[in-house]
Amino acid sequence: MNKNNNHRNIGEGFENSSIRVLTAIPVFNECRYVSQIVSAVKQFTDEILVIDDGSTDGSQMWISNCPFIRKIIHSNNQGYGQSIIDAIDYAQKNKFHWLITIDCDHQHQPEYLPRFYDEIKKDNCDIISGSRYLVPENKGTLASPIDRITINKRITSLLNCWFNLNITDAFCGFKAYKVASLTNLDLTEKGYAMPLQLWIQSAREKLKITEIEVPLIYHDRKRNFAGELENPRCRMNYYMQTIMRELHNYENKNA
Repeated sequence: MNKNNNHRNIGEGFENSSIRVLTAIPVFNECRYVSQIVSAVKQFTDEILVIDDGSTDGSQMWISNCPFIRKIIHSNNQGYGQSIIDAIDYAQKNKFHWLITIDCDHQHQPEYLPRFYDEIKKDNCDIISGSRYLVPENKGTLASPIDRITINKRITSLLNCWFNLNITDAFCGFKAYKVASLTNLDLTEKGYAMPLQLWIQSAREKLKITEIEVPLIYHDRKRNFAGELENPRCRMNYYMQTIMRELHNYENKNA
């Protein structure tokens, strides 16, 4: 079956049910990728939201002129976490039942969207999270940086130990959220640590989480974190500060 036929079958499946699914793509300076990723996602869905986080490389112009997408434009860079928070808010206000988030850097493959659709149709969980470590499969052209893998494993282990989450990948942004289940979350972390706040609040609310396999892809040595977060020690400290702050809130609300 080719992708176009697959798109029609999936689309009809959701149209014939009452499930409304929005796919959101956060973008920051992804001019070389954005048209390819949006076009690939469109093979599987017509409900696409692109959040441009203050791009200065021409991405914003392409997004503004694209006629078939929903869009949110930040006049300046606010952070990855804020883009996801905005996508959740948009899905809630526009009465979507599920929100899928997929990054725009070719590290998430749109052809894996049907796997999320299959889980959504089961309607037996609140968050469906992609994991690059359930069955490690590196489809990138480069080995992933050791510091990223190490930090991910350490943070994932801490979250599992302290909050009994039983996840394998704390940072994968390829996710599906049952929108109604997010009502009581108060997500405020604008940066890369937002997923940690999400996990802790999800544990507090006893949300049901399932993981599905997605490939590990890394193919660009120039892609990095901004500023001091490029330093692994600074990045780890930032993540731990976020966890400890959220842990304090978690304990207060469960007291």
